[in-house]
Amino acid sequence: MIEEAFSVRSYAPSDRAAVIALWQESFPEEPPWSDPADVIDRKQAVQPELFLVGCYEGRLVASVLAGFDGVRGWVHDLAVAPGQRRRGYAGRMMDAAESALTALGCPKLNLQVRSSNEAVVAFYRSRGYAVEERISLGKRLGRWRSEAS
Repeated sequence: MIEEAFSVRSYAPSDRAAVIALWQESFPEEPPWSDPADVIDRKQAVQPELFLVGCYEGRLVASVLAGFDGVRGWVHDLAVAPGQRRRGYAGRMMDAAESALTALGCPKLNLQVRSSNEAVVAFYRSRGYAVEERISLGKRLGRWRSEAS
C-alpha cells in the first residue's frame, strides 16, 4: 500500500543528518570509501538534482542516488528505513529516479547489488530488471587505492 503522506523530492542540505542516519542503519557494513558524509559531498558536486529523498509525514525515510554519464544511467544507495519497508516506498523512489533519468535522455539504467542479497535482487526483478551476463570490475582510486575491494 502506498500511503498518500509519502512524497519524493530533491535532497536539501538540511537533510544531511537524516540521510547519514538512514544509510548507517540501512548499510551497516559499508566499506570506508562509502562513508555517508563523503558520498553526500561527492554527489552534491555532480548531478545533485539526481539525489532524491522520500519523506513520510515530513520525516525523511528513503533515499536514492542516480547518475547519467551520457551513455548509461546508474542507481546507487536506494534505502528505506527498516520500519517503513513493505509500503511501496522503494518503488516510488525508483519511479522518481527512472523518470529523472528518462527526462535526461538516458536509454538504459544499470545498477549493482550484492548477489547474496536475494531480497533486493527479487525487488529489482519485480520491476523488470534482469541479471545480465557481465563481470563487474572495479579499481580504487585516490586515497582508497590500497584498500581491498
